[in-house]
Amino acid sequence: MSEHDALFLGVDGGGTSTRAVLVDTSGEVRGRGAASSANQEVIGRDAAVAAVHAAVHAALAEAGAELPVRAAWVGLAGVDSPADAEALRPALAPLADHLRVSNDAELLVGALPGGVGVALIAGTGSIALGRNAAGETTRAGGWGHIFGDEGSGYALGVAALRAAARAADGRGEPTALRLAVLRTLDVAAPYALIARVHQDCDKAAIARLASLVVAEAEADDAVARTILHQAAADLAEQAHAVMRTLALEAPVALALGGGLLLEAPAYRAVVLEALGGELTFAPAKLVRDAALAAARAARSLVE
Repeated sequence: MSEHDALFLGVDGGGTSTRAVLVDTSGEVRGRGAASSANQEVIGRDAAVAAVHAAVHAALAEAGAELPVRAAWVGLAGVDSPADAEALRPALAPLADHLRVSNDAELLVGALPGGVGVALIAGTGSIALGRNAAGETTRAGGWGHIFGDEGSGYALGVAALRAAARAADGRGEPTALRLAVLRTLDVAAPYALIARVHQDCDKAAIARLASLVVAEAEADDAVARTILHQAAADLAEQAHAVMRTLALEAPVALALGGGLLLEAPAYRAVVLEALGGELTFAPAKLVRDAALAAARAARSLVE
């Protein structure tokens, strides 16, 4: 392949899906592909690598191209240290002549002017990551669903289940979430949730219940509103921690990503309020196509 025909690859692997984009030297899209989750902490390293390759090969097929491409930036949930990135590198090295492997949140920071600011992601999981002008980086959150992922779709889904259970027991306030959860999970009685959730619901399925919390909060259900505001405060806390650690001066450039923040405007509005408004963070950049941003940024790997 000539310099003129060189292709550059971006991969965004989150907790729910993996997306790959190929662009040419001018940044125009030549191919796209998608696959399942590539979070190695949830599905294991081999399955994560397989998802990346599946998405990439779908993009290559659309572009009529072959490996290796000129350069690639692969951002994956579950890459939590340089050691994680290096452990994945041998399996991903065939993708490109020049390869960068990072956490998926770094793709969003790369989309900010000068690559400086804070990226906040809330999808199935959650994380905040930032970089200052000196090139220093730090993160907050991203600890996984067992003892972290505050403000994420999974956290909202668990909160919806707890609210439904508490309402059924008479321990908690009545809430529309009780019936909404039963209907969504297709069970007739509250106690049927035990088997339904433990036997049939994985992390992604529970995260999808977040939409119930958003919808009922918009309908003015008091319990749902409380859950939504607490989740937003938890998420904002991560961004504020990153801002303080990096000594970033307000207003800080902010990138938002992840399915929950991007596709639920009502939740995004509550999160932006919790972040402190434009006195703390500049107007947020919504990064709807992190794989495309990564592909275009990958061109700089060979400059």
